[in-house]
Amino acid sequence: MKRTAAFLIFALPFVLAAAATQQQQLTEAPAAFDNQTNGAADPTTFANSEGTFSEVEQITPDGLGPVYNAQSCRECHQNIVTGGASQVSELRAGHLDATGNFVGATLILRDGSRLGPRSLINQRAICADAQGHVPERENIRATRMSVSILGDGFVEAVPDDELRAIAANQAQATNGRIHGQWIEVPVLEGGTLAVGRFGWKDQHASLLSFAGDAYVNEMGITNRLFSAESTNVCNPAGIAEPNDQNNDIETFTTFMRATKVPPRDIVLAATPAATAGEAIFRKIGCATCHVETLTTVPPGTTLNGSTYTVSDAIGNKQFHPFGDFLLHDIGTGDGILQAGGPETARKLRTVPLWGTRTRPQKMHDGLSLTFEDAILRHRGEAGEVTESFFFLSPYQRKQLLTFLGSL
Repeated sequence: MKRTAAFLIFALPFVLAAAATQQQQLTEAPAAFDNQTNGAADPTTFANSEGTFSEVEQITPDGLGPVYNAQSCRECHQNIVTGGASQVSELRAGHLDATGNFVGATLILRDGSRLGPRSLINQRAICADAQGHVPERENIRATRMSVSILGDGFVEAVPDDELRAIAANQAQATNGRIHGQWIEVPVLEGGTLAVGRFGWKDQHASLLSFAGDAYVNEMGITNRLFSAESTNVCNPAGIAEPNDQNNDIETFTTFMRATKVPPRDIVLAATPAATAGEAIFRKIGCATCHVETLTTVPPGTTLNGSTYTVSDAIGNKQFHPFGDFLLHDIGTGDGILQAGGPETARKLRTVPLWGTRTRPQKMHDGLSLTFEDAILRHRGEAGEVTESFFFLSPYQRKQLLTFLGSL
């Protein structure tokens, strides 16, 4: 990638910010691993919502299961503080039908009944008869690492048009070689559509929709947005439906919107090696997809079908995810279709690099244990960037890796 193209991508958020805010001053989003509120909730509300986020769910009276992956939100989002990423991975599977369309897996439960079609494979159950097993025919199989939700309140408040503009600018600056894809997905609480940004397939645009999805699919707890049990095998009688009678999904959302963004290692970031590595990061084209700076809408803006009003703590902020929240084909696609058209089966959301120094396992599948291996796995749209990495001297590579280690 030419320096000019990389600069255009890097500079785009600042241009959009200036146009969007119309002389309103942008401020930095609070960044820290300190389990403290970003200001979107008062300290007591934040602590209480964190407690609910960390609560261990039970079969009764909470409605855990019958099939599930975890007993609390924190179980999958816990490093370095509550809300961060973890080593927990999720399993998905399916197959292609006779016409080449992806179909989620149909599992055979121990009692002989069937569960599906759905791509998510729950790895726990509340009884042996509800435990599912993947048949041989479901030959598309993938694992995905749990991601951090820290700072996602700011991600939710990025204007749809900013994400669309990044995608358009990528295609223009690289003559179509790199072309992030945005998709519109349902905002379940608002009855509208918005540009997806949460989940490995950008399947959600709203944190409340994201919370409702996770509650039913990862913990088996039905709620006002997802009211159907995946199976009734072993489902105890007498548990209220939907299970989430306390509307915990709203509390989860309050917690996520009030988290601070992952901080840089400011000592390492200020070193000459990291500074030089950042320049190399931009020069070879990494910043095309790993966009450094995004901005949020002004305070008072309504989102998600007018169900959510952006607060002063979230509005008019800039933050640094080093990601574009768009779908790309870099040769590591898992073949799973969730949202968008058939072409998205081979695409995944760009990994935001903020907080990456806290994750020993890299990439969506966790199969890369070093930054260098993760870089070398990039193909497809990122092929020329990987080729540029090959031509770096050992010293330049070390500088680049130092920079990545500061994120």
